[in-house]
Amino acid sequence: MVEWIVTPGLTEHPEAVRLMEERVAAIHEGRASEAIWLVEHPPLYTAGTSANPRDLLDRRFPVHPTGRGGQYTYHGPGQRVAYVMLDLNRRGRDIRAFVGNLEAWVIDALAQFGLRAEIRPGRVGVWIPRPDKPALPDGTMREDKIAAIGIKLRRWVSFHGISINVEPDLSHYAGIVPCGISGHGVTSLVDMGLPVTMQDLDVALRDSFHRIIGSPPASQ
Repeated sequence: MVEWIVTPGLTEHPEAVRLMEERVAAIHEGRASEAIWLVEHPPLYTAGTSANPRDLLDRRFPVHPTGRGGQYTYHGPGQRVAYVMLDLNRRGRDIRAFVGNLEAWVIDALAQFGLRAEIRPGRVGVWIPRPDKPALPDGTMREDKIAAIGIKLRRWVSFHGISINVEPDLSHYAGIVPCGISGHGVTSLVDMGLPVTMQDLDVALRDSFHRIIGSPPASQ
């Protein structure tokens, strides 16, 4: 079984990393079950393993280097962070398929609110087409990112995970080039005109997780 943990208030990032590392070790040693941990953070930037220093435009918030994949991203109040501690030894040691499952999980959860989200080759994360906004200079349709994904594996147990914008202050993204991608923007559920609460999203995430990803096999 997968344990679901929801922590109210704002969780400091170093504390979250410490607790994740402890849980990952316990999962690997068979002392704890897999877990999905839902949190919010105070405003901060995190730098993934591919972060380009030039993409940090304004160090207006604390910057936390992290071993997850990806580049710079923002976390803050109004954004649901789902830390995903799952055992890929039991789920199949296929990182590409695992990331694809996380994307499908987010897309399915957002669809419960009538929002059509998509993935794009070469751009990890979940995107919203914006035909209502001016196209890019080359004529490409504008797309806004609503969810970021960045994971790390230790002995094939995952941690870090996904972040979905419910109602964060989107101006806080101006301090970075989000995920190293210029031109396209960021959005949130509320920015899209959907009066979705954090609790609403949590319910949708749990429902979609059980249908899209589910529990691992009882035995290998």
